[in-house]
Amino acid sequence: MGMADEVRAEMVANVWKIITEVGAEVTEGDTLVILESMKMEIPVLAESDGTISQIAVNEGDVVQEGDLIAVIG
Repeated sequence: MGMADEVRAEMVANVWKIITEVGAEVTEGDTLVILESMKMEIPVLAESDGTISQIAVNEGDVVQEGDLIAVIG
């Protein structure tokens, strides 16, 4: 088993919708969360294959650049 992959926000945005859940199997490129910034929807994608071990945000949260969104184990 490799190291956990931390998925972090690339910009300040609102968490509009959480697509995945803890325990879900994901593949690189899968959408985990959709952020909303300046009326644009920004998908946050899995950067590796694995299982979601943590979701660190809730719908409606505001994330800052670099904030943890999810962990893929």
